[in-house]
Amino acid sequence: MGPGPRVGILGGTFDPVHIGHLVAATWTRDALALDRVLLVVANEPWQKTSVRRVTSAEDRLAVVSAAVDGVPGLEPCRIEIDRGGPSYTVDTVRQLMAAHPGTHFYLVVGADVAADLDSWHDVATLATLVTLVVVDRGGVDRGPDPEGWQVEHVAIPALDVSSSGLRQRLADGQTVDVLIPAPAILCISRLGLYAERR
Repeated sequence: MGPGPRVGILGGTFDPVHIGHLVAATWTRDALALDRVLLVVANEPWQKTSVRRVTSAEDRLAVVSAAVDGVPGLEPCRIEIDRGGPSYTVDTVRQLMAAHPGTHFYLVVGADVAADLDSWHDVATLATLVTLVVVDRGGVDRGPDPEGWQVEHVAIPALDVSSSGLRQRLADGQTVDVLIPAPAILCISRLGLYAERR
């Protein structure tokens, strides 16, 4: 591998972003000595929009931006929002590679997502473009590495937190303190997100 920059890509709906996302990003940054990790906010998460209502991409980006403000090496990324349409990771990686030649990209996913990569758009091409980083949470069984990928593993603590659970807590008027960074909670409140969602 060449001496170029090393950049992680942690994509997601981030509806809303939470401590689990940030732990995955920061621990991967440190474990693999990445220069930065991009939190890529999906414009239209095609595997979710047919199942449930998704908060607007601009609002999700605002909350991510608040959450990572001041965290070294973590950056919000709006590339999929600016491109528009459904969000396919392979298109995002191609666009990032064109904009940043010589950079080695690491695609960061949870073990649960790694087991489902075959459902992704043009996954065979994607596997040739990036190193896959599988984030293993403590207490969760690791499956076999997906075939055709260069794979790294990063172990993080077990955190039983999900965006769906946090949306419900917010809708019920319950606290999400610590589970979502304080600046992101303030952003959610300012934008009036999740208060009436069921």
